[in-house]
Amino acid sequence: MPWVMWGLGALFYCYGFFQRTAPSVMVDELMREFAVGAALTGTLSGLYFYTYAGIQIPVGLILDRFGPRRVLAVACALAGAGSLLFALAESLMVAYAGRLMIGGAVAFTWVGALLIITRWFPPHRFAMVSGLTLALGMAGGVGGQAPLALLIGEIGWRGALTTAAALALVLAALIALLVRDRGPFSPPLPAPGSAAADAPRPSLGRGLARVVRNPQTWIVGLYGAALTSPMLSFAGLWGVPYLQRLYDVEREVAALATSGMMIGWAVGAPAMGWLSDRWRRRRRVMLIASGGSLATLAAALYAPGLPFEAVAALMVLNGVVGGGMVLCFATGREHNPAWAAGAALGVVNMLAMAAGAVFQPLLGWLLDRAWDGTMEAGRPVYSVEAFQSAVWVLVGMQGVALVAAVLTRETRCRQRED
Repeated sequence: MPWVMWGLGALFYCYGFFQRTAPSVMVDELMREFAVGAALTGTLSGLYFYTYAGIQIPVGLILDRFGPRRVLAVACALAGAGSLLFALAESLMVAYAGRLMIGGAVAFTWVGALLIITRWFPPHRFAMVSGLTLALGMAGGVGGQAPLALLIGEIGWRGALTTAAALALVLAALIALLVRDRGPFSPPLPAPGSAAADAPRPSLGRGLARVVRNPQTWIVGLYGAALTSPMLSFAGLWGVPYLQRLYDVEREVAALATSGMMIGWAVGAPAMGWLSDRWRRRRRVMLIASGGSLATLAAALYAPGLPFEAVAALMVLNGVVGGGMVLCFATGREHNPAWAAGAALGVVNMLAMAAGAVFQPLLGWLLDRAWDGTMEAGRPVYSVEAFQSAVWVLVGMQGVALVAAVLTRETRCRQRED
C-alpha cells in the first residue's frame, strides 16, 4: 500500500508536469489564436508558475494540518476544471484564468507526494523515492511534448486539453479512495491523557517561522531554482521554437530533442538520490550536479558548429546531472525539524518553482527586444541570434547553483529534530 499511495501522488505530480510543458508544443497555435507575441505567450505559460510558486508556503502548512488524502483529491479535481477552462477559452483573459487555476491546483502535487514518502517510507530512502517521483514527473513532461504534439495534430489543442481534464477527474477519485494520511513514519501522536496530549500543537506559524529563519532553507531553495531554470523555461517552453529555427526541423523532432532533457532528469533524479543516500552525503552530489549542468548547458547552447544530434545528446546529459536538484528537498527537510516538514518542503518548492515564473516570461521579453519585426502566418518569427541573446541567463543560473551547493552545509542524511 505505501507504493500504491505514493504512486497515486506521483501520478498527480506527473499530470502537473504534463500541464507545465504542454504550451511548448502549442506556441504557434497560441500566438495565432490570441494574437500575441513571445512576451505574452511566455506570460500565458508562466502564469502556471505564479500560482504554483506563490502558494507553496500555505500548501505545506495545509498538508501538515489536513494530510494528503483530502487535499490532493480536491486539488486534482480543480486541476481538471482549470484544464477544461483553458481548453474552452475564447479570450486571452479566460486562458489566463485557466492557467492560473491549473497552477494553483497542481501546486499541491510535489509537496503532497513528498509528504506521503515522509510518512510511509524510512528516512534513508527519502532521496531515492523522491527521485523516482521526479522521474515520473519527467514522464509527464515528455508526454506534454512530442506525444502531445502528435495528439494536437489529430484533435487540436482544445481537444487534447479537454481529454486531460477528464483524466484528472478519474485520478482525483482514486486518490480519495486509496490514499491514507498517517503511516508508520508519521510523527507519533501523544498518548491520551499524557502531558504531551494536553499541550498545544505547534502552530502553523511557528513551523513556518522556524523554516524561514534557517539560512540553509534559502540556500538549498536557490540551488533548486537555479538548477531547475533550464528545464522549466527552455525544455518547458522556448526550446522547441529555438531548435526549429536553428536546425530547420519539424516541431515533433524539436520536441523530442527538448524532451531529452526531461528524460535525463527521469534517470538522473533517482540516480542522484540513490547515490546521495548510499554515500550519506548531500553536498558532494549537489556539487557534481551543478558543475555538470553548467558545463553541459553552456556547450549545448553556445559551442559553435554542433550538429543537431550532439545538441540533443547534451540535453540528455544536462538532464541527468540536473536531476540532482531533487537533493534540495532532502537537504531542506533535514535542516528543519520533522514537525515542520510540510512547511520546509513548501518553502523550498516555492523557491525552486519560482524559476518558471521568472524565466519563461523573461526569455520571452528578451526575445521581443531582439525581434527584427519578421512575421510569418500571423505570428512573429525570432532569429537564432535573438534566441542566443536570451538564453545566456540560463547558463548564468547554473553558476549560481554551483555557488549555492558550495554554501550548503552537509547533513549526512540525518534529520534535525529540535
